[in-house]
Formats: sequence, C-alpha cells, structure tokens
Amino acid sequence: MRAIAFCCIAAAALLTACATPEQRAASHLSDVDQLVAEYGPACDKLGYARNSDPWRNCLLQLSTKDDLARYNNNVYFGARSRWYW
Repeated sequence: MRAIAFCCIAAAALLTACATPEQRAASHLSDVDQLVAEYGPACDKLGYARNSDPWRNCLLQLSTKDDLARYNNNVYFGARSRWYW
C-alpha cells in the first residue's frame, strides 16, 4: 500500500516538473520583469540609461548583492564568528 502511494506521489511530482519551452520562457520573462520592477529605479538613479547593457549589469549586480546578503548570514556558527575554520 505504501509503495503504491509512493509511486503515485512520485509520478505526480515528475509530471508537474515537466514544462514546455514556452512555459519556461514565460517563467524567465516574469523573473526578468520582477528584477526590472525591483532594481530598475535604483539603476536609473545611479545614472544608467534604461535598457542599456550597463543598466542590465546594474540590475544583475544589485540582485546578486541582495541574494548574497540574504543567504550568507552565517547563523550556524554563532553571531561572533565570521568563518568556520
């Protein structure tokens, strides 16, 4: 009984993971729209011309900076220690 339930759950998970190229492109496009909405005004204030390569680079750099700040908080090793070794 457990094996059947496990197989059904695994099959459902595999089927939901499948996406057409159009669906993946739409997902990437929504990610880009979110980046532009969140970091676009900051890059505009920094003086970059909108929709130029330096402006896009600014978007990516600000996004990466926030991602690193969010995911690199070192809570596992105590507040005082910065490095593990």
